[in-house]
Amino acid sequence: MPPSIELRTRQSLALTPRLQQSVRLLQLSSLEFQQELRTALDTNPFLEYDSTDTEDVALATSSSSDDNVAAMGGDTVTATEPETIMERAAAETAESVSQDDSSGDFSGEFSGDSFSRSSARQNGDSEGSDPAEWARAQPTLREQLHDALRLYRLDQRDREVARFVIEALDDDGYLRQDLADLAAIVDLEPALTEEELLVALRLVQSLDRPGLGARSLSECLALQLHAMPADVPGREVALAIAEHHLERLARREQAELQKQIGCSAEELRVACALVRKLDPKPGNFYGRTEDNYVVPDVIVRQVRNKWIVTINPAVQPRARIHRMYAELFAQSAGAGRSPLAQQLQEARWLIRNAQQRFDTIQRVAECIVAHQKAFFQYGEIALKPMVLRDVAEELDLHESTISRATGNKYMATPRGIFEFKHFFPRELGTESGGTCSAAAVRALLKEMIAAENTSDPLSDVTLARMLAEQGVLVARRTVAKYRHLMKVPPAELRRQI
Repeated sequence: MPPSIELRTRQSLALTPRLQQSVRLLQLSSLEFQQELRTALDTNPFLEYDSTDTEDVALATSSSSDDNVAAMGGDTVTATEPETIMERAAAETAESVSQDDSSGDFSGEFSGDSFSRSSARQNGDSEGSDPAEWARAQPTLREQLHDALRLYRLDQRDREVARFVIEALDDDGYLRQDLADLAAIVDLEPALTEEELLVALRLVQSLDRPGLGARSLSECLALQLHAMPADVPGREVALAIAEHHLERLARREQAELQKQIGCSAEELRVACALVRKLDPKPGNFYGRTEDNYVVPDVIVRQVRNKWIVTINPAVQPRARIHRMYAELFAQSAGAGRSPLAQQLQEARWLIRNAQQRFDTIQRVAECIVAHQKAFFQYGEIALKPMVLRDVAEELDLHESTISRATGNKYMATPRGIFEFKHFFPRELGTESGGTCSAAAVRALLKEMIAAENTSDPLSDVTLARMLAEQGVLVARRTVAKYRHLMKVPPAELRRQI
């Protein structure tokens, strides 16, 4: 056929730049959102940090003022830092319930990763003090060993070799590389020998906690046993197990162990208990963060028997349109054709999309709290099955929007801080034909395991049968999966003789 030109009409969905930005901001975590807004403040001349002392989150929403620069000057996203987030939220929620329009006088400012100066003055700190200076930082493994090494009088070469051994340790405290390979790496004159490295390794092993600098699990446990007093019951038998029979201990070959070592059953029991108390990863003692801190996006509190959801002020950095720059730009000739016009438009979109982000998060949080009200009263065992579709239908939003609004978002409640997705447990059937949540089943399993006899722990089959007696029908492999998620060892490892 000869070539021809035809006109065809079709429909396609295209996301505008503003909608793309709105979707991207919604799926960001609170920290990522703060970084995004801080970057915009640094690069966009039409955005400025709002230092006014206000408690409310203000946003100009006049639909007829898109091209009015004076109206754009009122677009703001503001927040203040409370001395204590939960205390300030309690004051806010109490005022909202009582419909008291009076606002508190919060003079503190929040700048992402710093405390307010007003709260620092109230605590007696000077105005320029850095709160990070008062934070307790646990030294890392290498820092601790280097500090201990300074107490020894060594010549320059021996000190350098010991430092090299310390740096070669992994995070568990083990020396995984062979001494011959390490000797080939070090550039010293004369050349470093394996004997020198071995002497330095023995020194490192004696610097701090017993077991550091071990080259195997057997050596690690043996070092810890050698550091114990000689009169510790079962020490000699435990040394024999740690040095030669760890595999048999792992396979629980009690009779074979007793035969190989030549000890009584009671001596073997005491020795096995002693070995199990040792630390197989002594390096994890150092520089470990005992608590993982997250900044909640919303705060849930009970005020007058009513659960109130508020946006955490700490996750809302202040930003607004720079009024003077916007007015000067509007008065300039050819403003509409200037490249700055795009930046002004982006600034306006950013502020409005940021406010829309917080509105969506609060609506989703309120819907979650309404559905899972029993959780806040009775705990995990009262969690109801819920899916994203339930929230999407109630709020008249798409499931993808709910998914973005719940991803990497956290809720501070009287029972702790939980991720939004924690409140969407899977649905399981019951014998009566009803349903229960997977979180409730895990809570039941936790209670059963906590109340078990440690000398005769409950197996997965027994736990599944006990759940069935309570009307919850789950398979043994499901029980094993939930037990693994709760980081509970199997019955054989929970048994205490």
